[in-house]
Amino acid sequence: MPTSDSGPHPFLNVSRSVSGKVWNDRLDLAGQRIAAAIAQQHGLSDILARVLAGRGVLPETVDTFLNPTLRDLMPDPSTLSGMDALAECLAVAIRRGENIALFGDYDVDGASSCALMTRYLNGFGLEPECHIPDRIFEGYGPNIAAMNKLIDNGASLIITLDCGTVSHEPIAHAKSRGADVLVIDHHLADGGLPPAEAVVNPNRPDDISGLGQLCAAGVTFMVLVATNRELRKQGQTELPDLMAMIDLVALATICDVVPLTGLNRAFVQRGIELMRQGQNKGLAALTLAARINGPINPYHLGFLLGPRINAGGRIGDAAMGTKLLTTRAEDEAMVLAARLDELNAERQKIEKEAVDEAVEVATAEIGDGEGPSVLVLVSEHWHPGVVGLVAARLRERFNRPAFAIALKPDGTGSGSGRSMPSVDLGRAVVEARETGLIDGGGGHAMAAGVTVTQSQIAAFRAHLNEVLGEAVTAARRSSGVSIDAAITVRTATPEFVHEVQRAGPFGTGNANPVFALPSHRLTFSDVVGAGGHVRCTLASADGAKLNGIAFRAAGTNLGQALLQTNKSKSLHFCGTLALDHWQGRERVQLRIIDAADPALNEG
Repeated sequence: MPTSDSGPHPFLNVSRSVSGKVWNDRLDLAGQRIAAAIAQQHGLSDILARVLAGRGVLPETVDTFLNPTLRDLMPDPSTLSGMDALAECLAVAIRRGENIALFGDYDVDGASSCALMTRYLNGFGLEPECHIPDRIFEGYGPNIAAMNKLIDNGASLIITLDCGTVSHEPIAHAKSRGADVLVIDHHLADGGLPPAEAVVNPNRPDDISGLGQLCAAGVTFMVLVATNRELRKQGQTELPDLMAMIDLVALATICDVVPLTGLNRAFVQRGIELMRQGQNKGLAALTLAARINGPINPYHLGFLLGPRINAGGRIGDAAMGTKLLTTRAEDEAMVLAARLDELNAERQKIEKEAVDEAVEVATAEIGDGEGPSVLVLVSEHWHPGVVGLVAARLRERFNRPAFAIALKPDGTGSGSGRSMPSVDLGRAVVEARETGLIDGGGGHAMAAGVTVTQSQIAAFRAHLNEVLGEAVTAARRSSGVSIDAAITVRTATPEFVHEVQRAGPFGTGNANPVFALPSHRLTFSDVVGAGGHVRCTLASADGAKLNGIAFRAAGTNLGQALLQTNKSKSLHFCGTLALDHWQGRERVQLRIIDAADPALNEG
């Protein structure tokens, strides 16, 4: 993009879109030079080269990026602190045929981690009992009552998955009753580690592996690699095929919204290849229940499969997701998938009612000014199972971190928060817990959970706004739309989308390319679905057309622009491209992020 003394010009001169954002070229001048070198040296199209350069790929790393392999990217598991001790303990328990129990989290990452460990242990003829806590009655992480239940049922070894790092008291209690405990987790630690036999967590204070971006299922997979290695040392020859379970790691990696870089990207690419073969009976049944057409892709995992697995933990039986992912019986898989689909529909209704209330309150709180840096909203009407979804919608709608807290009649509450890049929400929550501002809480940079009393909420809100205020201001200032390239409707063919997808899988840390479509007309627009999506048709000057959709846009400035614009007037649009499959045919859809009036952005 050309530069001047005043700095880079906005892309297409859009300094204020209908959403109030500036459009920026993802590439500065140095990035453009790298893109040119990539195109020339590797014979790639200019647009794919721009996409690669915009994701930090250099000419010398193009081949590795386009073809990530676990063989090249898998580190030695022993680089994780505590790994050797944990693998040895688990290997010994397997060879002895001990009674092993699992304690997991109630989200997709926890369900996937438990399913991984269960399938692995099944390979040795072991049938571990798996406890997934009830989100409302038990809350997150191990508790003494559940530990007692597992031990009373005969467990001599308890493995916590996607939890346990801050569960000092329940783990100490389990040990006092003679059970060994292993912790496999990825959440932030609060300084000291629990008194387990071993703790593997790339985010524990003394870990220098550099693998903190892994989700719990990714860490679990690393544990299984190390355990296989340890068992070989002990003379075991028949070992489970870990690559046959990589689809579970891909599912969790996408749904836990961890960065799709390095090892995580290889997990997802290889896991989706496996998922498309339909070997996991539960995932295959859920794909049918979700009415997915065409090959599985990351969008399906994050927005169609993941929410259905989560629905059990939000408003139903928390163990249903793990049961679905571990069953080898097709009839059981179909029954579980159908029930999760029903629960998901119920969850959507509950969520919509809560989001509508939250948006109304937040709009009044922000008013005509900037409003608070972090939204902390509370209601006695919200189902505790959907507060994370409410927080995510608030974060998306108001472009700032948000917490949604569901209060019980006794004045206690549980809440979830969602953050934005460069704003470490998890650390702020841990600080609040350590200083006694809240009863409990934890998480990671982009998401966190808390347990509070009504009397603590004001101080918690003040704490978040004080410690995160500057970071939020900086993040919002730089939160314009980054554009990868300009195209036309006629450019947006299935072949073009397939070419761009070579740089995928896309997600957090490997952003889905955003394309601008300059001066296109709307020939049709209306609102569809309970979520208030706006669908439309774009047309170029030469008559080519493209279907578009703006998710949850009704009631926003973008939605109003799409619905009210004079159909003879041209707008600039930007969004991501996706493939729909209908009756065996591929069709391109533009998922609209923003729009701008050319007349108001002439520079």
